[in-house]
Amino acid sequence: MTTELPASHVSHAPLAGVIGMPIAHSRSPRLHTHWLARYGLRGHYVPIPVMPEHLAEVLRVMPRMGFVGANVTIPHKEAVLTLADTVTDRAALIGAANTLIFRPDGKIHADNTDGYGFVANLRQNAPEWSPDKSTAAVIGAGGAARAVVASLLDSGVTELRITNRTRLRAEQIKAEFGARLVVYDWAQIGNMLEGATTVVNATSLGMEGKQPLRIPLDALSPGAVVTDLVYTPLMTPFLAEAQARGCHIVDGLGMLLHQAAPGFERWFGQRPEVDDEARRVALE
Repeated sequence: MTTELPASHVSHAPLAGVIGMPIAHSRSPRLHTHWLARYGLRGHYVPIPVMPEHLAEVLRVMPRMGFVGANVTIPHKEAVLTLADTVTDRAALIGAANTLIFRPDGKIHADNTDGYGFVANLRQNAPEWSPDKSTAAVIGAGGAARAVVASLLDSGVTELRITNRTRLRAEQIKAEFGARLVVYDWAQIGNMLEGATTVVNATSLGMEGKQPLRIPLDALSPGAVVTDLVYTPLMTPFLAEAQARGCHIVDGLGMLLHQAAPGFERWFGQRPEVDDEARRVALE
């Protein structure tokens, strides 16, 4: 990965932000502002509400306004790939970008750190997690699931089982990611969990305001690492039941925190630590 111009080489205080619509709910500004203060760095990180029809124009003008980069969230994560000058292999594979770097010449570099954040969260909060030569099960086939699938395959899982309420979307992921994927019907979800050492809910089911994830967990192996990308609430019913069955559970907040760290480092020149204080700030 190309190293960008350090923040210290920027004559003004570097600017970064998060682009989306809506964006008021984003926890990223408070997290990045916390890190800037913690490390005594010059810079600002702001929420930037952008309608889809204005995205290209906003991205063109941001480097001239002093922005060194931005995070990207719904609904722009796919569209920015077509607007960037360079795209990392992992962002192209996932089909979405969440991190932009504005180079000194104004060109836009697009990356996806969601998979990195997913794996870093598991390694931090389930130190015994060992994906190599194991079986994983992923529930869901949206953009977040694609990042999870890419990172699990990269981590060495031998078999990755995937299911989605609309089977076609899971089949599309298999077609793109290859032979290690096995697609299960939604009705077979209980069978999919048997023998899996890593189980992931990559849907929004269980999030506040959404329907709970109602699936049979009888086949869960005690000791399996079970994680939910949902972090509102931190303890979803899915995680609570998995914990009651003897599984090691990991909530989704750490993925949010870890995926933010690479961008912060590129924009402001300091790798931030993901610790209890960062979790506290993100939850405020």
